[in-house]
Amino acid sequence: MEGTKPVNKKLAAALSGGAVLVLALSGCGGDGNEKLDAWAKEVCDAVQPQARKIESANASIQKETSDSSKPEDVQKTDANAFQDMSDAYKAIGSAVTKAGPPDVENGEKKQQDAVKELNTISAAYASLKKQVDDLDTKDQGKFADGLKDIATELDKLGKSGNDALRTLEEGEVGQAMARQSSCKAATAPAPQS
Repeated sequence: MEGTKPVNKKLAAALSGGAVLVLALSGCGGDGNEKLDAWAKEVCDAVQPQARKIESANASIQKETSDSSKPEDVQKTDANAFQDMSDAYKAIGSAVTKAGPPDVENGEKKQQDAVKELNTISAAYASLKKQVDDLDTKDQGKFADGLKDIATELDKLGKSGNDALRTLEEGEVGQAMARQSSCKAATAPAPQS
C-alpha cells in the first residue's frame, strides 16, 4: 500500500488549503451599521454549521490518510467528504442569496459574484466526488494516479476559489462579519497536516 500513502498525504494537504477558503473572514472593529450587522449576523449564523461540516469532512480525510488505509476505505471517506463539502458550499451560497445584497456600495454585485463562486466550488467538489467514485480500487497503481489527479485539482480549487469571497468580505462587510460571534467561531485556523 506504500504507493498510495504519499499521495493520500498530498490529498490531505491540498484539502486543508482549499476547504477553508470561505472561512477567510477578516476585519475587526469599525463603526456599527445596523442593517449591515443584521445582514452579517444572518450570513454568519448560516455559515457556522456549514463551516463545521467542511472542517469535519476535512478531518475525516486527514484521518483516513494517516493510517495504512485500504483503497476502498480511502475512496469511501473521500467521496463522503467531497459530497459534504459540495453540500456545505451550496448551503452557504443559498444563505448569501437569502440574506440579499449587503448594505454597501456595489453590494448586489459582490453578493452575486460570491454566490456564483460558492456554487462553482460546490459543483467542483461534486465533480471530485464522482472522480473518486470512479477510481479503480483493485489496481493500487491506477488508484494512486487517480488520487494524484484529484489532489492537483484540489490544489487548483484552493488557489482559484476565493476572489469573489474576498471581495464580498472586504471593507465594511468584513468588519460587520468580524463583529459576529458566529463568524469568529467559524474562522478558527485549519489544522495543519
